[in-house]
Amino acid sequence: MAMDLEKAGHKDNEDHPRLKPLFDAKELTQWLFYRALIAEYIATLLFLYVTVLTVIGHKSQTDPATHCDSCDACGGGGGVGILGIAWAFGGMIFVLAYCIAGISGGHINPAVTFGMLLARKVTLNQAVMYMLAQCLGAISGVGLVKALQEDYYFKYGGGANIVSDGYSKGVGLGAEIIGTFVLVYTVFTVNDPERKAADSHVPVLGPLSIGFAVFLVHLATIPITGTSINPARSFGPAVIYNKDKAWDDQWIFWVGPFIGAAIAAFYHEFILRAGALKLFKR
Repeated sequence: MAMDLEKAGHKDNEDHPRLKPLFDAKELTQWLFYRALIAEYIATLLFLYVTVLTVIGHKSQTDPATHCDSCDACGGGGGVGILGIAWAFGGMIFVLAYCIAGISGGHINPAVTFGMLLARKVTLNQAVMYMLAQCLGAISGVGLVKALQEDYYFKYGGGANIVSDGYSKGVGLGAEIIGTFVLVYTVFTVNDPERKAADSHVPVLGPLSIGFAVFLVHLATIPITGTSINPARSFGPAVIYNKDKAWDDQWIFWVGPFIGAAIAAFYHEFILRAGALKLFKR
């Protein structure tokens, strides 16, 4: 068994893709780089537009001041519920990741980009520009929601993430760390060279796994923070909604996801991909 593990470690090291340099000025002169930025911007815009509309629509349909609970004729019936909201987030990630995975990698999330940066799968300039495109896309997507449904937008919280009443900020931070770990660990696993080779005959499987991870995390943490696990998802609504509570809790939706992404990157690259084996052999 020891020999098998050692051979596996050697194979992991040989199959591991070449690490990206920290900075690559040549990227800035290539159209493919800017095409990827446009893809990330549009994908994040669409992601926030659909998901924030779903959240606001659910709240409007369950507002007791305007809808009764039992009368279908007046729009009652409870809205899409937490399950429907979770499906909206997970489903959009599945669709968008499938659409742009071959163009930009389908990050749509600064936490995913941060994890990839720590694992040296993207350059620093690529990571910074991706995060900027994602945040601008999020602001644009939420701005579009506000433009179309301004009254509902402000009445029902603007889709902003906040720590729910009854939960401490520490609990909210912990939920975001663990939830982002689940997501980013799934992303790393989907992009593992051996996994990609084994699943190459079913290309939809990778985006589906990532979308399903987002769906499951939302089911678990919507009652706590509304579920971010994506700093851009929280930043866009905070900018457009611009209320004190959204900004007071904003740090949780950056610190938590970045910590979760860092732990996932360390676990996958250092433990599972035999990065630690190199240290033990020195």
